[in-house]
Amino acid sequence: MSIISLLSDFGLRDPYVAEMKAVILSIHPEARIVDVSHEIKKFNIRMGAFVLASAAPYFPEGTVHMAVVDPGVGTKRRPILVETKRAFYVGPDNGLLMLAAGKEGIRHVYVLSNSRFMLPRVSMTFHGRDVFAPAAAHLARGACKPSDFGDKTRDYVVPRFAKPRLTKGVLVGEVLHVDDFGNVITNVSRVEFEKARISEGSMLRFRFKDRGVVKLRFCLAYGDVAVGESLALIGSHDFLEVSVNQGNASKKFGVGVGDAVAVLLKGARV
Repeated sequence: MSIISLLSDFGLRDPYVAEMKAVILSIHPEARIVDVSHEIKKFNIRMGAFVLASAAPYFPEGTVHMAVVDPGVGTKRRPILVETKRAFYVGPDNGLLMLAAGKEGIRHVYVLSNSRFMLPRVSMTFHGRDVFAPAAAHLARGACKPSDFGDKTRDYVVPRFAKPRLTKGVLVGEVLHVDDFGNVITNVSRVEFEKARISEGSMLRFRFKDRGVVKLRFCLAYGDVAVGESLALIGSHDFLEVSVNQGNASKKFGVGVGDAVAVLLKGARV
């Protein structure tokens, strides 16, 4: 049984999510649809990308992930299909899919242009129902190849929040998400962090936005420091976090989503 995951900023008060599911099931009645979230903050592509990238690794290989946080719907932004080494992603070409897809290794990206895999009438304001849902359903059925949906493209949008960088001993990223505990979750992944060869117990130097340097111990768990103390760790979704044991790091350090975060590695100048 094929799986299609759904993520959107539509909420559940309106009929939009039900309409997308109805289209999917009309094309592929055997599909198993799993809701990741429909409570993404309205138009917040960064939040949608983080939630999708957090959930996607735990789905079986071959899952079709359909995500719709699409403030540019009906404009020149393109609908795309991303094929990775273990899954497929369907949604708008606005960066929403790339944090998750990049972690899995992108093989090909196709522009959804073949009208065979769309509803007969495509609304300019609801591509989730008329373009993305049919594409996800047809792909999950397995009756067509990814290349059947349209031409390949290499100039797809990769947002800044998907690209931390290492420059002159400084690992530069930004805040992807602040969870309900106040943990500051950055876009620096475990892979990028491990390249710096930082060991447990090391003292790390952080710089938030344009503030001064803060020293934090790199730990494995929140409880490795006393209650109220700050720390850094790799969280459950494999991103570098700044936290306070039983406290709120976002409030303590005055940082929020989109703010710059820099880790000054050994030898880097302040």
